[in-house]
Amino acid sequence: MKKILLAAMLGWLSVFTTGCAVSSGQESTGQYVDDATITARVKSRFAEDQAVAATRISVETLKGVVQLSGFATSETERQRAAQLAAGVPGVKSVQNAVQVRPPQS
Repeated sequence: MKKILLAAMLGWLSVFTTGCAVSSGQESTGQYVDDATITARVKSRFAEDQAVAATRISVETLKGVVQLSGFATSETERQRAAQLAAGVPGVKSVQNAVQVRPPQS
């Protein structure tokens, strides 16, 4: 009975101690939180800026690298989104995959 209890406790312990990796490619829970904070700050800057439509541009962050995707109505908006993202503390680089699609009449 003691061996079964000990095995069960060790099993639970291994679940909690190996739970540090958040997902494939992420180093730790701390890194995940940092990335989530960067993403939130970039989105907040988009929402505050008159030139960028925050609803059309998606933001993802992995290890401080911000990936932008979605659509802009002009090259100016596309570049402004990258500029805003690059200005957020903790951003190492910005990969701008936003496509320019002029508004349809």
